[in-house]
Amino acid sequence: MSTASLKKTAGRSWRVVDIVVAALIAVAGGVIFWAWSQGAAAVSAPMNAAYPPLTGLLAGGWMIPAVLGMLIIRKPGAALFCETVAATGELLMGSQYGASVLFSGFVQGLGAEIIFAIFVYRRFNLPVSLLAGAAAGLFCGLNDSFAPWGWNIAYSGGDKLAYIVFTMVSGAIIAGALSWVATRGLARTGVLAPFASRKAATEPVFS
Repeated sequence: MSTASLKKTAGRSWRVVDIVVAALIAVAGGVIFWAWSQGAAAVSAPMNAAYPPLTGLLAGGWMIPAVLGMLIIRKPGAALFCETVAATGELLMGSQYGASVLFSGFVQGLGAEIIFAIFVYRRFNLPVSLLAGAAAGLFCGLNDSFAPWGWNIAYSGGDKLAYIVFTMVSGAIIAGALSWVATRGLARTGVLAPFASRKAATEPVFS
């Protein structure tokens, strides 16, 4: 194996600091999930009264760990790990959605992970972050609409499509854009020094 190949492999291998920080992001994400669930339950009432699929616009908060984790760690599996562990944390804290949150976390993390994998874990700019958030939202919408435990499985086809579009928009803006902004902000403080994302604040927005 060439020196370049060894460096590439080493660069994608998880270090202890990667695992620790990913776990911290996931734990914080679990708290965010739980708090978001409580807030969403209150806000969703008027949305349901106006047009139930609009509640999809609240979904992005449940996808933040996937995108933020990958933008910071920048290693294969980071989105899936952070989102799944965050969902586990929410379950342990007493989720109103029960054990179904575990599968939801997995598929949402998978959606974001797929986008970063398509770009070979080399692009972490705003457009890719938006795509990752939208993909997490897509998987969330599909899960909520078609899984046996999906809470809106009784929606009509048109309402399911609208809900999925709303979850994608929410994922792109809340999980994608906000995570990208947060990563740049953290990079400016110097706390990301051990990671490739330490230069996030000066990286090009679109390339």
